[in-house]
Amino acid sequence: MSEKEVVETSEAQIAVHWPEEGYYHPSAKFISQANMTDEKIYDRFSLENFPNCFKDYADLLDWDQYWHTILDTSDAPCWKWFVGGRINASHNCIDRHLEKNKNKTAIHFVPEPENEKIEHITYQELFVRVNELAALLQEFTGLKSGDRVTLHLPMTAELPITMLACARLGVIHSEVFGGFSGKACADRIVDSGSKVLITMDAYYRGGKLLDHKEKADIAADLAEKDGQKVDQVLVWQRYPGKTSSPTLMQDGRDFFINDVLNDFYGRRIDPVSLPAEAPLFLMYTSGTTGKPKGCQHSIGGYLAYVTGTSKYIQDIHREDVYWCMADIGWITGHSYIVYGPLSLGASTVVYEGIPTYPDAGRCWRIAQDLDVNIFHTAPTAIRALRKVGPDEPNKYHYHFKHMTTVGEPIEPEVWKWYHKVVGKGEAIIVDTWWQTETGGFLCSTLPAIDPMKPGSTGPALPGIHPVIYDDDGNELESGVGKAGNICIRNPWPGAFQTIWGDRDRYVKQYYEKYCKDSKSKDWRDWPYLTGDAATQSADRYYRILGRIDDVINVSGHRLGTKELESAALVVPEVAESAVVPVADAIKGRVPEIYISLKPGHEADEDIAAKVSSTIISEIGSIAKPRKVWIVADMPKTRSGKIMRRVLAAISNKQDVGDTMTLANPETVESIQKMIDAST
Repeated sequence: MSEKEVVETSEAQIAVHWPEEGYYHPSAKFISQANMTDEKIYDRFSLENFPNCFKDYADLLDWDQYWHTILDTSDAPCWKWFVGGRINASHNCIDRHLEKNKNKTAIHFVPEPENEKIEHITYQELFVRVNELAALLQEFTGLKSGDRVTLHLPMTAELPITMLACARLGVIHSEVFGGFSGKACADRIVDSGSKVLITMDAYYRGGKLLDHKEKADIAADLAEKDGQKVDQVLVWQRYPGKTSSPTLMQDGRDFFINDVLNDFYGRRIDPVSLPAEAPLFLMYTSGTTGKPKGCQHSIGGYLAYVTGTSKYIQDIHREDVYWCMADIGWITGHSYIVYGPLSLGASTVVYEGIPTYPDAGRCWRIAQDLDVNIFHTAPTAIRALRKVGPDEPNKYHYHFKHMTTVGEPIEPEVWKWYHKVVGKGEAIIVDTWWQTETGGFLCSTLPAIDPMKPGSTGPALPGIHPVIYDDDGNELESGVGKAGNICIRNPWPGAFQTIWGDRDRYVKQYYEKYCKDSKSKDWRDWPYLTGDAATQSADRYYRILGRIDDVINVSGHRLGTKELESAALVVPEVAESAVVPVADAIKGRVPEIYISLKPGHEADEDIAAKVSSTIISEIGSIAKPRKVWIVADMPKTRSGKIMRRVLAAISNKQDVGDTMTLANPETVESIQKMIDAST
């Protein structure tokens, strides 16, 4: 049985049983300082005022030449925003802040080892370092506007510096998540046609200094075998002047950036004025099938959108210290660590390590020491922090005004802990929903206007107009208790322009299903298919149920895995949960659930029974798991994501595939042994 057979992908009519939660309201203190308090913003960004409403976002930027057309639909559905405008992202993130804020910290780089000093990079220093690197890239490598360069960099200050140097020249950067293998990097080099690879010799993860240079050698070798030669590999040194990798440099191809930079001391490079619709970066996203997709994001539209959403949804002010705990290797880091916060002139935190190393208090010590007041992370990290140190935040003197959750639906019980313990009952929470492809948030509460509701992402953002369709194209009204395919009726500036080198795939995957007229130039005929399942309550709040294929068909009843996982987390002893579909001769598919426990609790049948009964109570007997497996830890990626695919393979007695890229591959074997022993 294939993985595709295990997890079906057809209709999106999902039984929705997740109880509605009550509202939490923002405090008067937060409202008094918020960037957006005008409730009429929804009217100003109505469909009647589309697309002109997005002028408000574009006007947050500096333009070399003002645009003449807000939205060009001539090549639908490859939308072009702010056509005629010319702009540079590096200028908007650095240069324009120098007159009044050159000595303000732009980037706080926090090394994982606590004995290493935090590096506070001012906007002036960022300007100098970006300019010198841009000169190196221009003259030493010959890179120019429109060229692509692959970055395989970890979470150090050199990553945003490299991105902004590329942006200064109009070079299209493609960052590969540092935890990815050399093979994954090679695939992206080949697809983008990169001739230059920029990497780092080593970085810290979980207390270990990992050899990263070896991945560059693998990537370059594999890329060349696949037809794309890497002419130069530029290597940042984790410790300048010292080599931290045992992997040898190749003469004529490999160069230490720290050494070459000496020749470019004091150099200044004027930011290249580029068309608004020119590409800024490629962000590759993996699908369930096919090769990774290179999502192409523009300069003007993307930068306008992430700047606007950073200001109004993240409530970032120039004086704020903002920490998004994502990895810049993902779209969250691009939008809400680098481009959004820096465009607004704020201070952004870049943390090298994992949130729970060396202990559960590390995050809160960083927040305390840097006086972080805006915190942004994923439910995966929140659950991990809740598991290993549920009372740890109370030990530290930090105060968040605002917190964000991103990346996946957050269970109500986890949300409440995040609010009460991490936020100390003071911070507002925006539960955001969006994708790599969308560039920025699509749904969230406006923090000073809309009340918060655990388990629900909130209404659509101003200017975003979702619609939920069934598989036949019928619109599902709000409040009906049914879920379907959530789509967006209209374009928006942050949306990706196309899939790099594959327009047909772009149209087929994201627009074909509900397109009303394939020859139309009218945006109304091209709803964007997100690939997520959702339902909308009568109060306009959306509940995202996960990917359409994260659905289990049990005796004809379709259950979202997320609702089962959420129900399990209601049990006080449970820290994490993961539901997988298992083949059943009678019912077709049945759910099995894996759980890990909070500290101080031992695995026993009573907890497993409690989880099962809670799921039945919360959802119904149809959702009863065939088995509740209690494990010491879940198989996870280096970024902390639970690998449900691996768990599904174990439960279905299938090959788990390559586990060496996992952060904890040993966990897979221990789970397999446990299950084998019980069957």
